[in-house]
Amino acid sequence: MNEAETRAELIDPKLKACGWGVVEGSKILREYNITAGKIQTGGVRAKKLTADYVLVYKGIKLAVIEAKSGDLGVGEGVAQAKQYAEKLQLETTYSTNGKEIYSICMKKGAEGLVADYLTPEELWIKTFPKTNEPGSELVELWREKFSAIPFEDIGGTKGARYYQEIAVNNTLEAVANNAQRILLTLATGTGKTFIAFQIAWKLFQTRWNLKRDGSRRPRILFLADRNILADQAFNAFSAFAEDALVRISPKEISKKGSVPTNGSIFFTIFQTFMTYSPERAKSVSEVASPLAMAADPALPHKSEQYNFGQYPADYFDFIIIDECHRGGANDEGNWRGILEYFSPAVQLGLTATPKRKDNVDTYKYFGEPVYVYSLKEGINDGFLTPFKVKRIKTTLDDYIYTSDDQIIEGEIEEGKHYVEADFNRIIEIKAREAKRVQIYMDEANQKEKAIIFCATQDHAAAVRDLVNQYKKSTDPNYCVRVTANDGEIGEQFLREFQDNEKTIPTILTTSQKLSTGVDARNIRNIVLMRPVNSMIEFKQIVGRGTRLFDGKDFFTIYDFVDAYHHFADPEWDGEALPCDVCGQLVCECQSQPKPPPQPCKVCGQSPCICEKKPKEPCEICGELSCNCNKRKKIKVKLKDGKEREIQSMISTSFWSADGRPISVEEFLNNLFGELPNLFKNEDELRTLWSNPITRRTLLEKLDEAGFGKEELTTLQKLIDAEKSDLFDVLEYVFNSDIKPMTREARVAAAQATIFALLDNNQKEFIEFVLSKYIETGVEELDQEKLPILLTNKYQSLEDAKEILGDVVNISRLFIEFQQHLYKQKVA
Repeated sequence: MNEAETRAELIDPKLKACGWGVVEGSKILREYNITAGKIQTGGVRAKKLTADYVLVYKGIKLAVIEAKSGDLGVGEGVAQAKQYAEKLQLETTYSTNGKEIYSICMKKGAEGLVADYLTPEELWIKTFPKTNEPGSELVELWREKFSAIPFEDIGGTKGARYYQEIAVNNTLEAVANNAQRILLTLATGTGKTFIAFQIAWKLFQTRWNLKRDGSRRPRILFLADRNILADQAFNAFSAFAEDALVRISPKEISKKGSVPTNGSIFFTIFQTFMTYSPERAKSVSEVASPLAMAADPALPHKSEQYNFGQYPADYFDFIIIDECHRGGANDEGNWRGILEYFSPAVQLGLTATPKRKDNVDTYKYFGEPVYVYSLKEGINDGFLTPFKVKRIKTTLDDYIYTSDDQIIEGEIEEGKHYVEADFNRIIEIKAREAKRVQIYMDEANQKEKAIIFCATQDHAAAVRDLVNQYKKSTDPNYCVRVTANDGEIGEQFLREFQDNEKTIPTILTTSQKLSTGVDARNIRNIVLMRPVNSMIEFKQIVGRGTRLFDGKDFFTIYDFVDAYHHFADPEWDGEALPCDVCGQLVCECQSQPKPPPQPCKVCGQSPCICEKKPKEPCEICGELSCNCNKRKKIKVKLKDGKEREIQSMISTSFWSADGRPISVEEFLNNLFGELPNLFKNEDELRTLWSNPITRRTLLEKLDEAGFGKEELTTLQKLIDAEKSDLFDVLEYVFNSDIKPMTREARVAAAQATIFALLDNNQKEFIEFVLSKYIETGVEELDQEKLPILLTNKYQSLEDAKEILGDVVNISRLFIEFQQHLYKQKVA
């Protein structure tokens, strides 16, 4: 009995007898794809992780079953059953061959043979055991209400991936258990906004609110730190009724004189909420003087001076804080006041960064994440794009001033060694930046979308101009700058860049603005022209390229600043680290409340309300913020001809998803799968390739094995061998010590041997063929291409025969010269 028969005749009837698919609310998912399969070339993917059965009850996945044929022992499926359960975070899993059932509890570690599967209700109670704790009935009630609402598939266009479903369910389980602060940590590009939408959808449909009485729909706030993120979320929530969504903007507040309240799902940025209103501040102070407020705490609070204070503290039921590591949970950040003001609301933080020393406040405020999904998992599961790194070094990566260079502006420090961190902040050498831009433009495919990260906004402008000077495109907006200073026009450029139907702008330059939260799926190149000191920021920047897009098999990081060292850091994609001092995952060192600030000695208030004299401008420079002692940026012009001496070296390295440097062969095997064993060694490959007839047979076999023209072309690009022969590419896969040579170099090395025994007419024809080979590639040497080449050269086949001889002689000539072209290895 094979596996299919075992399922149909033994397993399916047993599941039905245990109530699965029979009891209302129970469902069996068959051949459930857990992962998408790691991305390989040409849109091909590695094998998906597929579970034979997943048991669902009341909308929640509760168990997985690995089925084997009746001819195999039940133990053959145990390892897979555990693997699937671990991936899906399920407590219960089974292995079966139809005759026996082996049950495993992932939570308690108990396992062994059982007579039957648990019924839907038994499995539900096992997963969510009932307790006698106060409020447990309400927890069960909301758990079942949440699970009864199916995931919204947005018109059938987008289903939830397994990890997104876990993130939503774990969050709602925390909500049901009355958690006030919840954290989700998922890698950039894995769909945090989609997860937030699904959570809001279920809360909205179940009429969950702070009172937990279902009397009204919840009021939900989506809070971000940039308009582009708030706008993306607003658009992503489009399945809600139009009148339920409200985009809070400063213009609307100013126009109406108050914040909007006519909706259910609100979107805004911290800065809008923190906008200070002098009129409101005045009215508040008139209504409640500091002394009166001290005497009567019920009087209006100072928060009413800001836009967020116009809402009652308990107005919102649920608040989603996007990119929450960027300041909202920071004790020292002004934005923390908003979260504390709306403390009655349940608050969900979304972040892409596991706990590190530089985001400890986030984890202290929200607590341990209810779910973590890493970059490594995303790439290995096939939900994120893999990458390669090009490290680029030049002879002007650092600089010491010499007297033959010209100081255009500023005061240079003789003998000082200027390093990467100094450039474009302290010192500027335009020739250096021009060389870097030229290197990138020569190396990259100029039609591919890219983001270039620069040191400052001025540097981003300079790089933009240099790119546009070197570009092949005739469009004036081929490369644009998107920084804080670019305002609305920058936001418009960004929207057009994100539009995958548009090719202009193709390249964005930026400094800090685009390191997080920009959903542009077709980015093929990330260019680092400034140091990246923070591991958090490095992961965010890499995340700009990881999003999936049709035909995008990998993306490339062009690293001018040695940022690749971050891959070797244990923090690259590791687990959350405990505090060095207290040893807790959520640091308790600072858990004691801070003492309140001391009142002003003059007015007795905190904060001080003493009338302060306006600041006087500097008598010398006339500026409120004196610039007299601020050093001007040093601008240096290299001596004539010196910029032409700048040399560069480019090395390509390959990295696994977990930040481990790997061999070319391992990287290619990860991306392509192993090449079929169609030749034993390089010599046999050379023999097969030297003859157009056997070469064609080899290419046909490669195509049948999944390595067609598109795949081999991608392989060429991956190892930077687009000007090489496909022979060199296949040879390189077997021996990466042999660097691919260009077709032009191959012809130059073999030309003397090829022409040695040819007459002038034959030589002229072969020269023509080789010129086409150099221009286009090995397909010009196909036997089927011979008539076309003869016609192109001599206008007709009859004319060709008159000059070169009969068809047999021409065919022999065409085959024999290729044997000389590939005969020997050329250094």
